[in-house]
Amino acid sequence: MLLPRVVLRKPQEAFKMQKSIRLILGFMITWQLFGCGQKAAARKEAEQNIPVRVSKVQLRDLNEIIEYAGDIKAQDEVMVYPKVSGKIIEKVKEEGAAVKKGEAIAYIDRDEVGLKFEKAPVDSPLDGVVGRVYVDLGQNVGRDTPVALVLNPDKMKIALDIPEKYLSKISLGDEAKITVDSYQGEVLVGKVTRISPVVNLENRAAPIEITLDNQGRELRSGMFARVTLVVEKHSAVPVVMKESIIGKEPNTYIYLIENNKAVLKKIMVGAHQGPYYQVKEGVQEGDSAVIMGQGRLHDNAQVLVEEDNSQGDLQ
Repeated sequence: MLLPRVVLRKPQEAFKMQKSIRLILGFMITWQLFGCGQKAAARKEAEQNIPVRVSKVQLRDLNEIIEYAGDIKAQDEVMVYPKVSGKIIEKVKEEGAAVKKGEAIAYIDRDEVGLKFEKAPVDSPLDGVVGRVYVDLGQNVGRDTPVALVLNPDKMKIALDIPEKYLSKISLGDEAKITVDSYQGEVLVGKVTRISPVVNLENRAAPIEITLDNQGRELRSGMFARVTLVVEKHSAVPVVMKESIIGKEPNTYIYLIENNKAVLKKIMVGAHQGPYYQVKEGVQEGDSAVIMGQGRLHDNAQVLVEEDNSQGDLQ
């Protein structure tokens, strides 16, 4: 700082001037120290109050679900083979054509020596639709040559392998929700129609079969399907958002806010549906669970709370 140049004539005046300068300098230093102290206090307070977003622990009805993927097939679907060997001389039905049980799909010229010529039919074993034709005119076929695929598209099925731990929770007649890529946004409903009494020793799973109506024939054999099964229903259980859970079972934790302080608690997680997870131990209805900002938290940390009022949807 540059001080004014003063020409003094008397010692008394010089003394007064020096005193004034000392007072001014003292005031300025005090002011700077006070300002710095305020900024430091503000920074310290900001560091202490970690901003977090919380969501209240709620009581909700929750369904424990399992999800699988499988291929759709017609419930009645069969590969058709010829009864005799020979050459295909006539194709009566093309792919997509309706066919009755016993009706010819193609005819064969039998190549057996000494027999009077009489074309042999390849008959359909059921009422339905010709899904595929695998042979061409003039092609030689034997009894192990597939000629056509015939199916009844009015009912479709999905075969799944279910782990043995869920078998006691699945019953005949249980509903299954089904989605396919061809009809996005549409949820179809099927039913469990078969549960194998035998568990596969290799994968500890048992085959089950889900059947669904297809009167409109929108579904086609070979389509890829996603299946959701409800294996257990829970009524009015405490749930938290998925974002609030830290770690993996059996070491799962959650931060709760009590008196503007973060409290780390170990929890036991149960069923989950959509964005919600059941908490069997560690929380109760109305607790404030941190869903954003956990990365900076530690036990007993001071926080600045923002409450999240949005509600996720159960899927």
